[in-house]
Amino acid sequence: MEANPRMPGRLPAAFLTPGSPSFMDFLADHQPELLPGRRPLPPVQGAVEAPHGTTIVAAAFAGGVVLAGDRRATMGNIIAQRDIEKVFPADEYSAVGIAGTAGLAVEMVKLFQLELEHFEKVEGTLLSLEGKANRLSTMIRGNLGMALQGLAVVPIFAGWDVDRERGRIFSYDVTGGRSEERGYAATGSGSVFARGALKKLYREDLGEQDAVTAVVQALYDAADDDSATGGPDLARRIYPVVSVITGQGYRRLSEEEASGIVRSIHERRLEEPDGPRAALL
Repeated sequence: MEANPRMPGRLPAAFLTPGSPSFMDFLADHQPELLPGRRPLPPVQGAVEAPHGTTIVAAAFAGGVVLAGDRRATMGNIIAQRDIEKVFPADEYSAVGIAGTAGLAVEMVKLFQLELEHFEKVEGTLLSLEGKANRLSTMIRGNLGMALQGLAVVPIFAGWDVDRERGRIFSYDVTGGRSEERGYAATGSGSVFARGALKKLYREDLGEQDAVTAVVQALYDAADDDSATGGPDLARRIYPVVSVITGQGYRRLSEEEASGIVRSIHERRLEEPDGPRAALL
C-alpha cells in the first residue's frame, strides 16, 4: 500500500477503492500480515510467560450497564504490573474489558476501536450493538492459533443498545463463541469468585450507584480468594477502573468517585471482612 512516488501526496489506490466498511476486511485484502492472527509465531517449547490481566465484571441496571476491572497483571507467580488498565471504551455506547494475555488484548481492543470508527465513517451511522459483538467475536476467533499456544484473550463486551434502549452484556470463549449474559457476568482467573459474589448481590431493580457498588464488591471478593486479582491499593491510591454506559454514552468514573466507593466498602469490610450477607429467603 505504498504511495506512488511519482504522485507525492496522493493516497494509494487501495484507499480509494470502494469495498467493505470493515477495516479488518480492508487489511485482510491489502496487508493481511498486519492482522494479529496472521502473524507467524516462532516455534516454542513449553508455556509462554507473558503478563496476564484479570478480573473483569459487568452488571446491568435499569438505565444501562457497568463494566469494571481490577488493576493487577501477573506473570506466573510475579506481579508484572499493579496499575494496568483493562477496561476501555469501544465507541460512544460500548466498552470492552480484557482478560488474558495483556499485550495481545490491548492490541485487539485498539483494532476493535478502529474497526468501529472505520465503519461509522464509511457508513455514516453506528454499527448496532449486536453487530459490534459479532465483530469482536470474529477478532477473537482470529486469535485462536495464539490461544492454543497459551496466549488467549477472553474479553467481556458491554454497551447500551440504542435500538432496544437497554444495557446488554456479552461474554466470549477463546474460539470466539459469544453468549449474551443476563444481569451480570465475569471473566478472568477471579471470575468464579466475582460471579459468586454478584449472584448473591445482584437484583434486577438495582440503580446505577448500587450496580457500581455491587461490581466493586465482587472485585473485592475475587481479590480475597484469587492471588492474580488485585484488590484496591489504598496506600498507592490504585482503584478499580469502573465505567458506566447509558443512553448518554460512555463514562469512566473519576478517581475521586472510585476512591469514595472503595473506601466506603473498605470501612465496612473492617467490620465484616467477608462482605455483605445475602438473605436466606
